[in-house]
Amino acid sequence: MRRFSSRDRASAALPFALLLAVSASACGHHPEDDEAPPAAKATVVSAASASAVVPAAAPRPAPRDSSETWNAAQIDWLSYDDGVRRATQQNKPIVLVVYTTWCPHCRNFSHVFDDPRVVARARDFVMVRIDSDAQPDVAGKYARDGGYIPRTYFLAPDGTANTAIHTSNPRYQYFYDEHDPSPLLASMDAELGSRRR
Repeated sequence: MRRFSSRDRASAALPFALLLAVSASACGHHPEDDEAPPAAKATVVSAASASAVVPAAAPRPAPRDSSETWNAAQIDWLSYDDGVRRATQQNKPIVLVVYTTWCPHCRNFSHVFDDPRVVARARDFVMVRIDSDAQPDVAGKYARDGGYIPRTYFLAPDGTANTAIHTSNPRYQYFYDEHDPSPLLASMDAELGSRRR
């Protein structure tokens, strides 16, 4: 029977440690992000954001549920091609959400769209969702700071990303709070404000 030295055990543990590190940051979330103060997560960085800040008074967290809804009953979600076509016809900006069906953070984020304020604001946009696994070519076009999920971008009617509008998280700039709709609402306001100028 072969005995393993401490060096052998250390070598065997390395792949396991790497697997743990990768799985901890999968799905666009990293444990270090939980340490950030909530105010940092709610900040929108853009030139237009100074005049388009959602009041911090009692944000209503999105309901926590195990099912993914995206509130398709109240929000008209379109495919990427149909969304760009409609946005061009109506001259409206696009909210693009890149997600996957297996991602728990995407499932949580889907409930942010149940908030009545988000539903009301969504009427000023063409709402587009793409499954990163089903459309990797399109998802790859919108991976400015990595392929994590969920990612939310604000696009011009022609599909060009407005990269000035994002969260304050330098590591995951397009990863919006998956429970509090306030950061998303602030970015929606900032996008609409930038179009009025």
